[in-house]
Amino acid sequence: MTTTTKPKAAYWVIAIIAFIWNIMGVMAYLQQAYMTDEAKQLLPEAERALYDNVPVWATAAFALAVFGGLLGSLSLLLRKKIANLLFTVSLLGIIVQMSYNFLLSNSIDVYGPVGMIMPIMILVLGIFLFMYSKNATTKGWLN
Repeated sequence: MTTTTKPKAAYWVIAIIAFIWNIMGVMAYLQQAYMTDEAKQLLPEAERALYDNVPVWATAAFALAVFGGLLGSLSLLLRKKIANLLFTVSLLGIIVQMSYNFLLSNSIDVYGPVGMIMPIMILVLGIFLFMYSKNATTKGWLN
């Protein structure tokens, strides 16, 4: 028999914000994965080249990151222990995707240092949600 304790209000605020954040991530993934040729033509040439040259494995990592995060956030809202596993998958996807962005593509050259703010924020939030879900499990908030 598993017993759970009732989480504080901050838990619900974090879970709702995480869910909204990850919905935005899914929207960004869908926008990138299904970008039309017409939409790509509107981008500067350097950005278009980035989109055209993303390997399948980096796109798959992006999908794991955002869908794992969305399902993990939903699991937090439902107070399910599987949230930590889903945030683990999401974090691994983030790490693989960001490794490609920072190390294997020329995205820093294209977007400049300011363009690295969002990827760093994504990584930090991925780590936070992984650790938060682990802590929520330890505190008995998830069953």
